[in-house]
Amino acid sequence: MTELRLEELSAETASAANTLEIRPEQEDFATPVTYTEEEPGIDPAKAWSRVIRKNHDVVGFVRAYFDPEHPRAELRSCIWRITVAGSEQGTGVGRFAAQAVIAEASQRGFDTLHVMWTPGDAGPGDFFHRLGFVDAGQTSYGDTIGTLALH
Repeated sequence: MTELRLEELSAETASAANTLEIRPEQEDFATPVTYTEEEPGIDPAKAWSRVIRKNHDVVGFVRAYFDPEHPRAELRSCIWRITVAGSEQGTGVGRFAAQAVIAEASQRGFDTLHVMWTPGDAGPGDFFHRLGFVDAGQTSYGDTIGTLALH
């Protein structure tokens, strides 16, 4: 049985994470506009970035952000990005990544985890709903805000 494992992002794994090939129809959903626009107000030291390995191969990447003092509630504890190689989608890699962030957020004492996504048929909305996230509104950029209660 193949086991998935997390590994902290490093110089060695960064290029593998950056070159993960997603499905062509997902390209427009890779990073929601809200996150791109908010980057100047984000402290990189508060990002939590991990690659997901299956055997020796990098098959996914997850980035979360934890800043209890951020002025926007949806950016205090959030999944910033989950990328899964197209060939590995549907095998549990994305769920594994999300569950790792849920565990990390809980360990850090957060009661809620947020995620934002660009709405659309090929987007990740259904995936996050299956994980238990509920729609909690929209950002000023039109991205959907999903919220998951952790306790």
